[in-house]
Amino acid sequence: MLDTGTSRPRNVDWKRAAAILYGDWGTSKAYVIGLAFAAAGYSCFWLVVPMCILTALVGINYITICRLYPNGGGVYASVRHRSEVISIVGAFLMVADYIVTAALSALAAFQYLGVSHPAYYAGGAILLIGFLNFFGPKHTGALAVMISVPTALVVIMLAVFSVPHLGTALTHLQPLHGGLGHNWVGFVSIVLALSGVEAIANATGVMKLNPGSSLRAPVVTKTSTRALLVVLCEVVGFTALLGLAMTALPGLAVAHGDVSAPGAEGVRDYMLRYMAQVFVSHSLGPIFGMVAAWLVSITFGLLLLSAVNTAILGLISISFLMSKDEELPPVFAKLNQFGVPHFALLLVTLIPASLVILVGDISGLAELYAVGVVGAIATNLGATMTDRKLPLRFYERALMFITFGILVAIEVTLFIEKPSARVFAVTILAIGLIMRGLAREHSLRKAAKLKAQSHELHRKVEPVAMSSRQLPSVVTSTQHSHQHPYEHPTQHHGGPILAAVRGLGKTLDFAVGEARETGRPLYVMFVREQPAIAPGDRKKKWHDDKEAKIIFESLREEGLGENILPCYTISDSPPDAIADLASTVGAERVIIGASQRGKLVNMLRGDLISTLSKMLPEDMYLVVCG
Repeated sequence: MLDTGTSRPRNVDWKRAAAILYGDWGTSKAYVIGLAFAAAGYSCFWLVVPMCILTALVGINYITICRLYPNGGGVYASVRHRSEVISIVGAFLMVADYIVTAALSALAAFQYLGVSHPAYYAGGAILLIGFLNFFGPKHTGALAVMISVPTALVVIMLAVFSVPHLGTALTHLQPLHGGLGHNWVGFVSIVLALSGVEAIANATGVMKLNPGSSLRAPVVTKTSTRALLVVLCEVVGFTALLGLAMTALPGLAVAHGDVSAPGAEGVRDYMLRYMAQVFVSHSLGPIFGMVAAWLVSITFGLLLLSAVNTAILGLISISFLMSKDEELPPVFAKLNQFGVPHFALLLVTLIPASLVILVGDISGLAELYAVGVVGAIATNLGATMTDRKLPLRFYERALMFITFGILVAIEVTLFIEKPSARVFAVTILAIGLIMRGLAREHSLRKAAKLKAQSHELHRKVEPVAMSSRQLPSVVTSTQHSHQHPYEHPTQHHGGPILAAVRGLGKTLDFAVGEARETGRPLYVMFVREQPAIAPGDRKKKWHDDKEAKIIFESLREEGLGENILPCYTISDSPPDAIADLASTVGAERVIIGASQRGKLVNMLRGDLISTLSKMLPEDMYLVVCG
């Protein structure tokens, strides 16, 4: 037999991990450069440089965090073993960050696309992306890679045309005006787009393992470090270069927090598009300048909308995990037929859509953004730095201490200088803690009810001896025990059969009939699809899942535990789970039911049949019961 367990498929390589990170860090250029000029005019480069240095410090620290937490290093997962309360505070700060990230990215996308009333378009786009996520799209990583590559090429193009203007930029560059306090507040106002490091830290649980490591002792540094370094170099290098090149633009003027240019009003929120038009027109003429401007608008618009999708998925994942840990009410963990928490999805879509319409300004959203992400990252670094059990080198701990100190100073400044950010963060924390209280009250009532039922059962029913024929445990695809999967008491011809089913019906009947006719062992697999795997899921058995229990108990009379073995797993990728188990048990054929879903749903989710057929070995048959 096989041992029990639940695991996520580790199929994210460094390119996909880098795309996840670039979807946040890479988009920062789209609005940070313009906000910097609005804060300091032709002195802005002296604010952009320290912002890039801080970004580099945070990135280097998260290389260490990804090494220390190969099963998920986000603030909620990594801090929880130290303090549940601190992890909850960090989690709700990330919730605040993801909400503003979705709103800010959507608004910036339509600012670049140059539509009228961009806030309404942004709100509609968020609602549309939320609707598409109802079906649990499976192509997020691939889509992020597809969008990131042309965006990076456009950034390189813009940098090439900017280089000839750096001499002019140096002549326009001015020293910072005002005192240290004034410039510090200006610097704090442009500390944006750091949440990508939390996203990539959370993704370590699905990253490909280093050669030689195992699921028992995972190491993902080869994937995480490469992804972080590639994106870090691009973001820091090109943001500094373009921040300097921006000062070469003549006639920029700051008025009422916005930036105007000759013949173009309000370029603060689409500065890169304006730079492309001016610099390319200077070299190749106005027609090519217009083409370059539209290339920048379209690529950054798509990348920013991809960042909206990433933020919504992050909100779904963190709310689901907190609900499974009984830190949020159980309604946040209720899944629809596509494995998506529908109530959580509705909430995390409506809130940022409403926020972007209510605020309707990049600068206003930027103030709300930083207080969440800076607080969450500071919490993660502080908890990691002070944990003496972690194998941290002296310089790693010292670097975390320095970065932590800077982030705390930024957070305090935001609370003092930005009242809207203070109100927003406190509101999110207050609502979150109230919901946590409701979740704990529900948990206590449930435990009391179960205890009362147990006492009543013991009072009325005499203990009964266990039957010698017991139901078997779950079979998994991840760990081997003493008996080889082919060593089965029933004589058979050929390899085992694996049937992946979602319910009772002809697929299961066909698989049982095939096993009976050929005398082969039958593995009946039920995959509970979820957006994330909570720690408690690793101990869950099929007896605890109502749908799985109905399926497996229907097989009692067919030989459950003898020639039919139940297989139960929880996964965020059913095709990977099925292929993994099929390879582990050495199945000769895999039986699945034909999809009854429409073409749109298959396009959004990915067609299970075609995806699985590519994963299975060539000598393994895939039988579709239609």
